[in-house]
Amino acid sequence: MTVDVLAFGSHPDDLELACGGTIAKLVKQGRKVAMADLTQGELGTRGTKEIRAKEAHKAAKVLGAVTRRNLHIPDGDVQVTKENMIKVISLIRELQPKILLVPHSLDRHPDHYHTHQLCKEAWFYAGLMKIETKLDSKVQKPFRPDNFFEFMQWYEFQPAFIVDISDTWEIKLEAIRAHSSQLHNPNSKEPETRLTKPEFLENVEIRARNYGRRIGTRYGAPFFSYVPVGIQNVFDLVMNKG
Repeated sequence: MTVDVLAFGSHPDDLELACGGTIAKLVKQGRKVAMADLTQGELGTRGTKEIRAKEAHKAAKVLGAVTRRNLHIPDGDVQVTKENMIKVISLIRELQPKILLVPHSLDRHPDHYHTHQLCKEAWFYAGLMKIETKLDSKVQKPFRPDNFFEFMQWYEFQPAFIVDISDTWEIKLEAIRAHSSQLHNPNSKEPETRLTKPEFLENVEIRARNYGRRIGTRYGAPFFSYVPVGIQNVFDLVMNKG
């Protein structure tokens, strides 16, 4: 199986929170999207890795992803090592996406920016013939996606482009809510986190509304790119008319 887009997140729920609306929109447009979590989120304050795996599977179905993988890299220890690099390269070569979605290079959580570095390097090295990886005992062919784009998590940045996710906002919310162990629950006796505060989802919406406002839509998802992004038709642009 090959896909159009492969999205990498550090923990289950990262992709839903950061780019769930974009994933759902790509699926709605007929694109095949795969999701990959580097860790099982086992260090999370709430839930267990088993609970989080079930929630991740449910959320992937909501978004319409064709597959969701977990690379079983230790939570809290996402490092750029040869072993981890091979895991990411192998998945890229297996699914052969045209585009990668990865975390931005600067973020509050160390796992997030380490995931960025790991995925960025794997994107390049996946195209080198002399780096050998295997799948089902067969040597994989080198493959490098056309590009990678970075999504926003805790820290904000000046986006290269903003995706209009107005038509998939409710799908994004449903996917986020699939991770119920991580969200507000007045009956829970587990410790509170930033995500469990009642206003957390409201803050997620405020950010999406802000970036949507900047392009003249209801909701928007910001992305960063190191290289210029070309367009075919200037009349297809979504922008704030002022």
